[in-house]
Amino acid sequence: MKWLNLCMLFSIGVMFVLPAQEIAQANVFDRVMNHSKGKKLSIGGYGEVAYSRNFYSDNQYRYRDPAKYKNDPSNGRFDIPHAVIYLGYDFGKGWTMGTEIEFEHTGTGSAVEIETDEGGEYETEIEKGGEVEFEQFWIQKSFSRWANLKMGHFVVPVGLNNAHHEPLNFFNVYRPEGENTILPSTWYDTGVSFWGHHGDFRYEVQVVAGLDAFMFSRNNWAKNAADSVFEFKPANKYGFAARIDNYTISGLRLAVSGYYGRAMHNTYPNEREGKGKLYDKTKGNVLIGSFDFTFKRFNWIVRGNFDYGTISDASVISNLKMNTTKSSPYNKTHVGKAAIATAVEAGYDILSQIASQRAKERKLYLFGRYDYYNSFIKEDTQPTYDFTKRSCLTFGINYYPVPQIAIKADYSNRMFKSEYNNDALHKAAADVNDRLELVMQIKQGLPFGTRSECHTLAGQRMHKL
Repeated sequence: MKWLNLCMLFSIGVMFVLPAQEIAQANVFDRVMNHSKGKKLSIGGYGEVAYSRNFYSDNQYRYRDPAKYKNDPSNGRFDIPHAVIYLGYDFGKGWTMGTEIEFEHTGTGSAVEIETDEGGEYETEIEKGGEVEFEQFWIQKSFSRWANLKMGHFVVPVGLNNAHHEPLNFFNVYRPEGENTILPSTWYDTGVSFWGHHGDFRYEVQVVAGLDAFMFSRNNWAKNAADSVFEFKPANKYGFAARIDNYTISGLRLAVSGYYGRAMHNTYPNEREGKGKLYDKTKGNVLIGSFDFTFKRFNWIVRGNFDYGTISDASVISNLKMNTTKSSPYNKTHVGKAAIATAVEAGYDILSQIASQRAKERKLYLFGRYDYYNSFIKEDTQPTYDFTKRSCLTFGINYYPVPQIAIKADYSNRMFKSEYNNDALHKAAADVNDRLELVMQIKQGLPFGTRSECHTLAGQRMHKL
């Protein structure tokens, strides 16, 4: 199964020069702040227009009976994944404000969706494939370079993708596949953050609203757990996030990040918590640890990450959410006790060897990438779903005609455990989800929408039903 993607991004904004020690890669929050330096009012933004062609059946049951659907026609779609407006204001005396308003998929309206985890049921939603929301809305007091207090709605920088999610911070067209599957992406939440720089280190500690245990799922683990189905974000429980980046070695950034919090009883209404109640002791403790790095030197860019997360009481939470009413908004699949994602990518600028191209600041990276991830590591009492183990091999190019613009193309092959691949197509040299992707991107943008189509619908095999 193959697909073709053609994407264009349009952006407005102010470019900035990174501090020398941060040349490997800057935290996305620092980029927004640097963009507004020296101005009382700052305005920026970006947009994306995408076309995709998928050379596989779009029938939701294709993984149950692949031979039946192997000759189905290809399918394509247009989309506007993101259009973003940045507004910032410097009040003086160390007080600043930042906002990020995002329009996804052309904004709101009425649209019909096919719920693949509910037997292909058609569902009308009050949205036009997307939403309008404040992804950032905060006020900050800066006391010094090493001490800054931020309050409001902001990025939770756990993992490589969340801290560095703008499209030019990864080679392939869409966000890194593994992290984008098992972690909220992009992860925004409301709370208080203390951050700063000391020497070659950048650090940040946050207290935010907790994740929702009922929003965990088999195919995406915690991806949707930071969201709320209500007009407000329940905060019965709280989470703690932390990140440390080191820039000691020229061109190299090393980082560790993590999250801890309770996810159970963090919904509305909170009816299961309380002395004497059956599920009062069910905690749903979430622990996520991540290591990531970026190396940018000698005309090479190399990035990598390793993420591992756990949640306690996975079986109990699974049974509870699967037994909610039919009208409940929760995905009625099992929740794994753990999830994992790891990846590495490397690219070399071949135009660096041509003096005339270097002088014009043009770059052409040839790159390769490998992802492995599993969104459902089960408890002993839970069923086995081997299709949640996935890997993806990607090759492609990134061309920079000017420093702010990148034109991307990649070819990928996503692989499941052999029994979940389409053997007939595999023998015909067309493995599950090969794709050719073309994209034009402009700096200061967020990544495209997820590649959830394959890994979500893979679950329709439903344990060999």
